[in-house]
Amino acid sequence: MKILLVEDDIEISDMLKNFLMTENFEVVAAFDGESACREFFADEYSLVLLDLMIPKKSGMEVMKEIREKSTVPIIIISAKDTDSDKTLGLGLGADDYITKPFSVTEVLARIKANIRRNTQYVAQSVKEDSVLKYDSLVMNTNDYSVLKDGVRIELTSKEFEILKLLMKNPKKVYTKEQIYSHVWNDAYFGDENAVNVHISRLRNKIEDNPRDPKIIVTVWGIGYKLGDME
Repeated sequence: MKILLVEDDIEISDMLKNFLMTENFEVVAAFDGESACREFFADEYSLVLLDLMIPKKSGMEVMKEIREKSTVPIIIISAKDTDSDKTLGLGLGADDYITKPFSVTEVLARIKANIRRNTQYVAQSVKEDSVLKYDSLVMNTNDYSVLKDGVRIELTSKEFEILKLLMKNPKKVYTKEQIYSHVWNDAYFGDENAVNVHISRLRNKIEDNPRDPKIIVTVWGIGYKLGDME
C-alpha cells in the first residue's frame, strides 16, 4: 500500500517514512503543498498523511484540492491542537487528526484503522446492489453514487455511510454514538465533533437550505433521523 506523506520537517518526515517502510508501506514524501498535489494526482494512494503548516500551499488548501477529486483517507498531523483547528480539519474532509508530538506506533495504528475502514467500505459497496430513494435523492450503493434531481453529488466515504444509514432506516432515530459506531466502526468516546462536522458538511451538499434541513433532521436531545416527506 502506498502512502503520501506531506511534512516539511525533514527529521519528522524521515522518521515516519523509515518506520512505515519497515511496516511494508510504500511511502512518497512531499515537503510543500505544491509538490504534494503534484505527487497525489500523478499516482494512486491508499492514504495521505498531511501536515497543516507547510509552505507554498497550506495543508488545508491541499486537502481541498484532494477532496474535489478523491475520497482517499486523509489523516492530519499537526502541532495545532485546539478544538477549532480539529473541527476545521474534519470539516474540510479529513478522516482523522493526530496532534504533535506523537508516537509512531499511534500513527501506525491510525493508518491501519483508516485503511481498514475504507477497504471494508469499498468491499461492502461492491457486494451490495441496491438503489435507495428519498424524495429527490437517489443512492446507488453498488457504484457509490448519490444523485439529487439527477445531478451527481460528490460525498466522502463517511458522508456516504451516514446518509446510507439514515436512508436504509428512514423511521429510525440514531444517536451520535450509534452513528459513530456504524460509520467509524470504532468505540465512541464522547467526542461529538466528528459526527457534528460530518452531518453539517453532508447537509451543505444535499439540503436545499442547510440552515433549515428537511432531509437530515435533528431530534433534539437524541440525535438525527431522515425527515418525513410531505
